[in-house]
Amino acid sequence: MNWKPELDELARREAFAREMGGVDKVKRQHDQGRLTVRERIDRLTDKGSFHEIGAVSGVGEYDSNGELQKLTPANCVFGRARIEGRTVVVVGDDFTVRGGSADASISAKPLMAEEMAHDLRLPIVRIIEGSGGGGSVKTIETKGAANLPGGIGGTRWYRFTTDNLSRVPVVALGLGSVAGLGAARLAASHYSIMTRKSAMFVAGPPVVKALGQDLSKEELGGADIQTRAGAVDHAVDTEEDAFACARRFLSYLPSSVYELPPTLPCTDNPERTEETLMSAVPRNRKQVYKIRPIVEQVVDKGSFFEVAKNFGKPIIVGLARLEGRAVMVLASDSFHYGGSWTADACQKVVRWVDFAETFHLPIVYLMDCPGFMIGLDAEKAGTIRHGVRAMAAVNQATVPWCTVILRNAFGVAGVVHQPADRFSIRYAWPSAYWGSLPLEGGIEAAYRADIDAAEDKAEKLKEIEDRLNKLRSPFRSAEKFWVEEIIDPRKTRSLLCEFARLSEPLRKPGPPGNFSIRP
Repeated sequence: MNWKPELDELARREAFAREMGGVDKVKRQHDQGRLTVRERIDRLTDKGSFHEIGAVSGVGEYDSNGELQKLTPANCVFGRARIEGRTVVVVGDDFTVRGGSADASISAKPLMAEEMAHDLRLPIVRIIEGSGGGGSVKTIETKGAANLPGGIGGTRWYRFTTDNLSRVPVVALGLGSVAGLGAARLAASHYSIMTRKSAMFVAGPPVVKALGQDLSKEELGGADIQTRAGAVDHAVDTEEDAFACARRFLSYLPSSVYELPPTLPCTDNPERTEETLMSAVPRNRKQVYKIRPIVEQVVDKGSFFEVAKNFGKPIIVGLARLEGRAVMVLASDSFHYGGSWTADACQKVVRWVDFAETFHLPIVYLMDCPGFMIGLDAEKAGTIRHGVRAMAAVNQATVPWCTVILRNAFGVAGVVHQPADRFSIRYAWPSAYWGSLPLEGGIEAAYRADIDAAEDKAEKLKEIEDRLNKLRSPFRSAEKFWVEEIIDPRKTRSLLCEFARLSEPLRKPGPPGNFSIRP
């Protein structure tokens, strides 16, 4: 006597689970250009590494003798897997079963995925398609009562999703129509990706139509809408692209805050110089220039991975490596408001500085900021409030910090180029230009009497401007030790690699704030 009959029954039930919503529903998923949840997990993770938990959970149909005739699996698939050899938690919605809605879910499954990531200190990747919330309107009838959001026992999941953001890397992929709690699960992540054919919204077109807004899914919550709003970080063309981005993002990060980011072998010479940096910043301060090539020239070749590209455009943010060591890069983009910090740029700074603090990433800031954005629209957006919050995030950061001033540093936003009241490394290029206010517009106010008294007002204005520009030379500031070092732009990579080496012993694993450099 052995247990083979029971194992055969287990295999039969597992076969039902692999059928998901059935042949017709799987075909419909493929016909619409989307993979099934199991195919997605296979493509995302290392081959054969997925260990599923709760595969045979669902709703069974039994005959009069109590024999199982059919099993409709729960529309959540989760377990442990490996990505580039490292163990992660993967949890995915099965849209072939009731469109990924909570009507066909077992709430303990996505909750256990979050618990497992939290307690085992593992990164978690959510593959999201559907609503996954408290159910549909139809649930009222099937359950016989209306669900109270966050009712008794209904908030445990939220606790773990909140805690996980301060504990382990969280990546979310929106690969279809994502609504309600599904949208919240997508946004509650460190890095979110959606395909361009996908859509995300708090409530879908049929509900929104009741407000008098008759919109398609793409018009309401398509990729352009969500990436520009900052609700989603990245839009890609295919699901395969989404998997590749998720894998790459995780490659820069530790498995949890209790570890340090991995250092990879580097074949790029840390002393490499780039002649193009000599002319990268134009002499004409009104002329814009491309910042991304500068970033790519000073970090390890091919290592810059930009995030949130469509949101807060005056500043670009991304992960990169310096001699194999992972860092966070902030860089001003003069193509957008001259690099002035808008309200959304400030929000972007807050989010990614906090992210770097959480996962022990040293920060490099390539600065060209003429100040906070000004004007009526900026005032209506509450720019100064967001700016002060960005200042707080920078000042609260304890990770090693290095600033390279490429051109402008003005006003209150100019102050926010390094943490206050602690040592950080700072360099300036010869093109650097700073002050409390830009000369343009300020001279007329400060020297109004002199200009009005002159016979040739334009000539007088130019005379004052030339005089002040000579005094504003970065060499004058260096002479007074108001800036530490002016450097040859070609030495930037070498100095940044040195910064990464100096930073290495200062980083300490543990929750944010547990650093030796904090007083």
